[in-house]
Amino acid sequence: MPDESPSISDVLSLHPVIASIKDDDGLRAVLTAPCPVVFVLFGSVMTIHKIVATLKNAGKTVFVDVDLLDGFSSKPIAVDFLKAHTDVDGVLSSKSIMVRAAKAAGLMAVHRLFLVDSFSYNNVSKQVKISEPDAIMILPGCMPRVISWVRADTDLPLIAGGLVCDKADVMAALAAGAGAIASSNRDVWLM
Repeated sequence: MPDESPSISDVLSLHPVIASIKDDDGLRAVLTAPCPVVFVLFGSVMTIHKIVATLKNAGKTVFVDVDLLDGFSSKPIAVDFLKAHTDVDGVLSSKSIMVRAAKAAGLMAVHRLFLVDSFSYNNVSKQVKISEPDAIMILPGCMPRVISWVRADTDLPLIAGGLVCDKADVMAALAAGAGAIASSNRDVWLM
């Protein structure tokens, strides 16, 4: 039987803006937002099942940032727990080991890369080689020049996130080569 799971490119092509949610208020707001993909940046071992179920019931594709979940360790068993106890579609992480664990579990995997200086930028290819993600997310996402550099270095789908505040930021990131924008700003969700 062929694999019917969507690819990360399919998921990211649904809408150029990904809603990032950081609390229950964001969860309630995203249920009616036009963004079909949601990045969950909060929760705990006790609440993540309900958060994911709520989003899936609203027809959303759900990625969980495993690094930000309370009560979990930074070990692959956390990814295995998400796979076994939720209907999550994918995982976000800044840790290569967690990205690899997500892929091994059959989940889509996004490697979050914080680019704060030339050292971190020059480390991108090494991190991507180790993690083998489905996509990478560059933070902060309001740096079109850096987005264009990373775009030139990789063919992986590229998401810009963090400090994307308005339409100008969204348009600049997309023009620089980002395939999608992740933002917790609700005004950006409605673009």
